[in-house]
Amino acid sequence: MQYQKPVIIQQQKMKLSPQMYQSIQMMALPLQELKFRIQEEIEKNPALEIIEDKSTVSIDAEGQSAVDHQEEREYFENSSDPGFTGPLDYDASDNKRKFIEGVLTRSESLHEHLLWQLRLQPISPKLFNLGELLIQNLDEAGFHREDPNNVVKEEDKPFLRSMMEMIQGFDPVGTCTKDYREALLVQIKNDPEAPDLADEVVEHYLEYLEKGKLNEVAKKLKVDLEEIEGLLSFIKTLNPFPGSQYSTESPQYVIPDLMVKLKEGEFFLILNDEEIPVLGIDPFFHELVHKKEKKPEQELKQYVNRNLRDARWFIRSIKQRNETLLKIAKAVVEFQRDFFLKGPRYLIPLTLKDIAEEVSVHETTVSRIANAKYIQTEWGIFPLKYFFTNSISGTGSSGSRFSKEGVKHIIKELIDAQSDGTKLSDQKIADLLKKQGIQLARRTVAKYRKELDILSSYGR
Repeated sequence: MQYQKPVIIQQQKMKLSPQMYQSIQMMALPLQELKFRIQEEIEKNPALEIIEDKSTVSIDAEGQSAVDHQEEREYFENSSDPGFTGPLDYDASDNKRKFIEGVLTRSESLHEHLLWQLRLQPISPKLFNLGELLIQNLDEAGFHREDPNNVVKEEDKPFLRSMMEMIQGFDPVGTCTKDYREALLVQIKNDPEAPDLADEVVEHYLEYLEKGKLNEVAKKLKVDLEEIEGLLSFIKTLNPFPGSQYSTESPQYVIPDLMVKLKEGEFFLILNDEEIPVLGIDPFFHELVHKKEKKPEQELKQYVNRNLRDARWFIRSIKQRNETLLKIAKAVVEFQRDFFLKGPRYLIPLTLKDIAEEVSVHETTVSRIANAKYIQTEWGIFPLKYFFTNSISGTGSSGSRFSKEGVKHIIKELIDAQSDGTKLSDQKIADLLKKQGIQLARRTVAKYRKELDILSSYGR
């Protein structure tokens, strides 16, 4: 007979308090997001106040005298004295005009550029609507997102081909096409100086050219090798993705969290705390708690104490984030000392475990801190994660002393150094690396080269 009875079981569980969870979140925040998070907390918690904001103080202080002078000048200019005229500052006027123009200017998108040209065509409103529909169906490269036959109405299909050919002739030539091959064919068709056989080569032998099999193409077309080389040179002048020059992607601006300076042979790590406002506790809340003549009501006291506790914890979380970031960054600089002294090619293999053991924290803490943080060096601005790189073979102490990122940089240097016109094959690069003590297979070289967005020797 089965029956149930209460049993006492002792267990150990680790639960995160809201404050601990907040501290973990703060670890992963990059500088810009941390500023937004601080602003949100200030709006939510009245016990917090900004004591000093270094990111705005310098601007205000510098501009205050100019503001005072401007107000004084405007006062006299607006007075009834007809003999007063302010000094003409041509440089300031020109700078102001350039600033306004820069604010108002934005890059023209591919769709806007094509629609502008479509509006200049002497066509009926019906054909204009069809052309507008075709243009809106194009992606950033200028290719069809959907098959045009599936996009247009049935009654518009007789005009589809003529409208597509019209748009294909717009600047940039080659948009409103299916793929890069059709884009190249359209550009050849619209170029009166295109050599003979260029369209046939693109349509049937493009893969041969990509692999450098020029002799085979020459044999199939029964022409001299020099003619094929001339065709290849012409095809390289074409744009397989014609719409890419009108890309509207905005640049991503990075504010480094840290800066490394070398002075007298020693590295100095500087935290970019000028972007982070200095926080403190509002004195009014202290007065409410410690007021002796009249004790606050219980509900008010709980509200004040809760906000004070949250404010102190928030300030402590920011301090802990900055201290941990500095501690981990210092360990990274020590491990990657050759990188900071000599450059990216001297980057050595480094794991999260190496840094975690060095600074006595968990690997996940190192991972959170390294996420989306940037460090400014003599060689440029790098993500902190950039310095954690695998070995080209093996792991840990048994692995190679050469890191993947360091070897990729050496490969790029070898390719860039060929100024005499010779083009290094992947096997040749592997042989040159071997002479430097770097054992790497040809296919691995090809993999790293592709990750660097470098074409093969045939395509370069």
